[in-house]
Amino acid sequence: MTKPGRLLTLLAVLAFAGFLLWSTLSSQRVECTVVVAFNNARNTATASAASETDATREAQTAACGPIANGMNESIACGRIPPVSRQCRSL
Repeated sequence: MTKPGRLLTLLAVLAFAGFLLWSTLSSQRVECTVVVAFNNARNTATASAASETDATREAQTAACGPIANGMNESIACGRIPPVSRQCRSL
């Protein structure tokens, strides 16, 4: 491949990567941190999403992961109200 061809390919790849990064991050408008207590354990997680509801749900799912064992406990942990929740706009 010629030098101009390599440069053009590199620029195209960088432009595509930049577009992917921008499109992913631009949809994240709210960040929430939740604390979950389940099975005598507590865990904290943070997530961002387009809405406060989605960010809270994703943060709770992430917080439940390490403290729940198996699918049944993961579902049960996801259904309990978090001990605390803090959200902020990005």
